[in-house]
Amino acid sequence: MSAIGGKPEATMAPAARTDRVLVAAALVAAGWGANQFTPLSVVYRLEAGWSTMSVVEVFTVYLAGLVPALLLGCRTADRFGHRRVVRIALAITAAASLLLALAEVSAEVVVASRLATGVAAGLIVSAGAAWLRALSPGADRGARFAVYATGAGFALGPLLAGTLAAWLPAPSVVPCLVHGGFALLVLALTARIPEMCSIPGPPPVAPASDRWSAITHPRFVGIVLPASPAIFAAVTVSYVVLPPFVLDRVRDHAPLFSGLVAAVTLLVGLAVQPLAAKIDRPGTARATLVAMGTVVIGLLLGALAIEEVSPLLVLGAAVFLGAGYGLTLESGLAEIGRLAPPGALPTVSALFQGVAHSGFLAPLLLAVMARSASYPELLAGLALIGLILLIGAAVHAARHAHHDPSRPDPTPQELTWEE
Repeated sequence: MSAIGGKPEATMAPAARTDRVLVAAALVAAGWGANQFTPLSVVYRLEAGWSTMSVVEVFTVYLAGLVPALLLGCRTADRFGHRRVVRIALAITAAASLLLALAEVSAEVVVASRLATGVAAGLIVSAGAAWLRALSPGADRGARFAVYATGAGFALGPLLAGTLAAWLPAPSVVPCLVHGGFALLVLALTARIPEMCSIPGPPPVAPASDRWSAITHPRFVGIVLPASPAIFAAVTVSYVVLPPFVLDRVRDHAPLFSGLVAAVTLLVGLAVQPLAAKIDRPGTARATLVAMGTVVIGLLLGALAIEEVSPLLVLGAAVFLGAGYGLTLESGLAEIGRLAPPGALPTVSALFQGVAHSGFLAPLLLAVMARSASYPELLAGLALIGLILLIGAAVHAARHAHHDPSRPDPTPQELTWEE
């Protein structure tokens, strides 16, 4: 049996299907742990008086753990085994949640917990997705299953944490204990799953000239990179920046509302990704332009929501920002899959990831600039910048049409984050 292709569905034993579900559960645990801080930050605001700056600083710390682990996860797993790396990361995310439960809203402990959560999430998302592909009946199917499992964790985790925080006592403790318990349960159940991923030889690497030509390609520089910060700027503005401005309108259910906004944002983002493939036309930038326009609309709705102090408008902005996130991500991955030679794809993908994750800094930058302008003005300013970039990308696309019909469309596993 091929470790990459997996077994045909018809020959898979029930135990093999259970193994897939358990590895998917590890991905759910990673996303859940990463995003449970969204509703918990509301608890910290209401119970401990945390400022906006304190919340966004702690939120940003997560990025410092996530990005290195995400980029190194697959290489680490190739060396030490995917099962070992994923199970160690499950132990880390469980410990981080249990530490958060005991933090008593101590900023130092929360920072340490968030940093560990980022490391665990990056390792599980990268190594766990590869492990799931190896266990699946076909790499394409495994890649899609991994995307859905990760998305479910990121979206439903904050909703569950917000529900527990809103309706049960000890709102800063119970959600963390539940997540920690779930991660430990998955850790115990994955002990018997076979490794399945053989240690590969050195991956083929394109010549330096090919890698350089790919990352300096006019479409990559003029279309993909300018749009990529919007991927995570959209989601973080949606569920980090907007909900605190309407807490007084939803005070009795504030953590639940915060978790709901995060869930709506990420579920919409996941649901619209197939739409990007239908909008996309090789040689044009149609999908990217639609994505950027959607983010601009979301930012303007967000500005209006803050101005009107409207929870409903916050949810409306979350729909557009989530759609913009999903469309921008999918269109960017499709574009680099077309312009980068196979051996250069890891280099181009890594650069794309790094620029995309810079969007996580949006809440921090907005909090700093809020000393000189109001949030509605700042969001309107971001929308204006997005519109300018959209126009620039459209002009650039008209001048640099590119499509090589001799190259097949990239497969889903070629376009995942762990590249």
